[in-house]
Amino acid sequence: MAIKIYTKTGDKGETSLIGGTRVPKHHIRIEAYGTVDELNSYIGLVRDLITEKHSHFKLLVEVQDRLFTMGSILAADPEKNKMKLPELKESDIELLEKAIDEMDKILPPMKHFVLPGGHTTISQVHIARCICRRAERNVLHLNELFPVNDLTFKYLNRLSDYLFTLSRQLALDYNAIETPWLPRQ
Repeated sequence: MAIKIYTKTGDKGETSLIGGTRVPKHHIRIEAYGTVDELNSYIGLVRDLITEKHSHFKLLVEVQDRLFTMGSILAADPEKNKMKLPELKESDIELLEKAIDEMDKILPPMKHFVLPGGHTTISQVHIARCICRRAERNVLHLNELFPVNDLTFKYLNRLSDYLFTLSRQLALDYNAIETPWLPRQ
């Protein structure tokens, strides 16, 4: 039997967490995992733009998997959930760090902040980076109210670093100009 997409249970502004707890749709937990979901969708767009031939395509698929893992963790009521959920691991963060280090080996050293842009795909990566930073802020806010595993916000922090470095790598790959930010004096 197929599952219906609509349940009508959220028509009055509430939704259920994994574990059954009902919360308002504006709850910080919903905001946190909703922003992670938005980031995941945007990473999918970036993945589609760089195509399967690019060396970071497979890593972006892994990132999306980790973001689904994170979303399921954030969507669960930590007190009432009885489901076995996937977990983030320190090795997930190390994978991002390794990718950053590999790109840094060939990228020119940064002497200034760079303005987002230079190519449509690079701009999309910068938007994903900004969404990632917002997701990190939301998860940190949630953590002030309800404890969250620190690997969650650590992963988001490293992911935003990875996305910034990926934007620079793509600038190199596409022979795009990185415009330095030179503040007016």
